[in-house]
Amino acid sequence: MATTLIALRRQIDSAGDLKSVVSTMKASAASAIGQYERSVAALADYAHTVELGLGVCLRSVEQQGFKARILPPRHHSNRQHVVVFGSDQGLVGRFNEVAVEHAVQALANTDAKVWAVGERAHARLVDAGVTPEGLFAVPGSVELISRLVGDILLNVQSSDITTEDEGHFAMQSTALTLFYNRPNAAGYAPVSQRLLPLDTQWQHGLANQPWPTPQIPEVLDISAQTLRAFIREHLFVSLFRASAESLASENASRLAAMQRADRNIAELLQSLHARFHRLRQAGIDEELFDVISGFDALMPSDDTSLKS
Repeated sequence: MATTLIALRRQIDSAGDLKSVVSTMKASAASAIGQYERSVAALADYAHTVELGLGVCLRSVEQQGFKARILPPRHHSNRQHVVVFGSDQGLVGRFNEVAVEHAVQALANTDAKVWAVGERAHARLVDAGVTPEGLFAVPGSVELISRLVGDILLNVQSSDITTEDEGHFAMQSTALTLFYNRPNAAGYAPVSQRLLPLDTQWQHGLANQPWPTPQIPEVLDISAQTLRAFIREHLFVSLFRASAESLASENASRLAAMQRADRNIAELLQSLHARFHRLRQAGIDEELFDVISGFDALMPSDDTSLKS
């Protein structure tokens, strides 16, 4: 009995310690979600500004009729380049599986070079029969996302997305697609975003989008350098937003997992406490019975008292 009570006490203490860790992780995940969601919201205004500027440049190019000189046709390739965003750490439920399954299903029967963001996503890709070209570490804060974006662009470009003139790579037929989880009311959902090539319909839509003020701007001395600068900013913003949304989704998944764990631990603690109290009460009752039995054994019987 004593051994059982000691073992139960140890289990209760361990469950209590685990509950404290889970509570800390819940608080950390909730705080991180707000951080990344605010960065996405702040980035939306800048992304809109970049799109407006890119639209003005494309409109000027079309109006002046020298698109071929600024955006010369590039070689054609059927090779796809894919970046799958996941996590480095566990305790995120099916976060990595959802993103990887979405990517593998979309890339079935295609020739694609795949890069993984996060060790867990990398492992899931390998399990799915996909050998990634490389692995990027998941940034631990908003400030580190810019470094991740730079690393992705550098590695993907060096893997033949670009030609000898890096400014033209965005207009090639080579495809660059992102797969990641995006936050929503239910937590998150897998999405894909094609960044390259910038297809004709998309360019035409940007060039013809309405300007927010009555005064329509003009680009003086339009050149390839100006247009390429806007394209690079567009790629940077798109990758930054995808990474931030993936991180927000990761922490939302971790928060949900920790909430489930917190409920399970609370139920386990309740069960352990109830069992501990039952065993303790049973031990107390047993000791009382022993005392009463001993007292009855020591008390003289009625016959003996009469004889005396």
